[in-house]
Amino acid sequence: MKHVASIRVGPIGFRVGSDFAAPIAALRALYADYPSATIAHFTVRLPASAPWRHLIRPAVAIEGDYMLPDAAPLPLAHGLLAAEMAMNLQVALGHRRHLLLHASCVERDGRALLMTGESGSGKSTLAALLGARGWRFMGDEFVLIDPLSGAAYAFPRAISLKNQAIEVAERGCPGGRFGPRLIATPKGDIRHLVPPADAIARMDEPAAPALLLFPTFGQARDIRPVGAAEAFVRLTQASTNYTALGERGFRALTDLVERVPARAIDYPDSDSAIAMVESLWRAA
Repeated sequence: MKHVASIRVGPIGFRVGSDFAAPIAALRALYADYPSATIAHFTVRLPASAPWRHLIRPAVAIEGDYMLPDAAPLPLAHGLLAAEMAMNLQVALGHRRHLLLHASCVERDGRALLMTGESGSGKSTLAALLGARGWRFMGDEFVLIDPLSGAAYAFPRAISLKNQAIEVAERGCPGGRFGPRLIATPKGDIRHLVPPADAIARMDEPAAPALLLFPTFGQARDIRPVGAAEAFVRLTQASTNYTALGERGFRALTDLVERVPARAIDYPDSDSAIAMVESLWRAA
């Protein structure tokens, strides 16, 4: 690859290369505050999807140490999204040191709040807004659970905001540093928000999980307890490596749901969600 960037996010190092300069320049700008990776645990490649794609309708393929054979190439204008997707794919398919949960995470006073749900549940937006309100942002894509200690480790990559969530975050994080707006991607409009400086500076600090939330956006305000058995099943569905970890994954997840209270929250808007989170946190 002609153009290369080296980035460390939490405990994971990436080497990202491309035939094109633009995706690497955009990635470097977005991750300018992050340290370089001393060790590249994963390699990402963004080559031209075909020889003629250098000049005619330029497009990048999503490749790396781990790949999906049916991954469709993206236009060069969406090269930053291709890099982000490829980085996440490497972690999802290849990381084995921690139990991976597809979740958002914020921390306060050494205790972690984990939020997980389907796409569109608002977990990324909530994590971004809480990160601008005194919480330490720890991640919006993956939470890394140590199988031995049960501690949550941060993976504070750039926050991926989609469609209406972009305006919500722009209003709620007026001092935030945003990446370019990517229009009409396969996921709609996307804009990345760089986590606060404190989140990056402290990304090597773990936290003890203290509350697990399953949020749902667009519903009347409601809070419901979630039992350990239901939380366990939901989290197996939210983990990309639970099966691969075998007994280590089972023990880590069992320990998590047995010692951490879980709640499902429905909310109509972000202000309601933040108020509900703060109330539940005081009672946790």
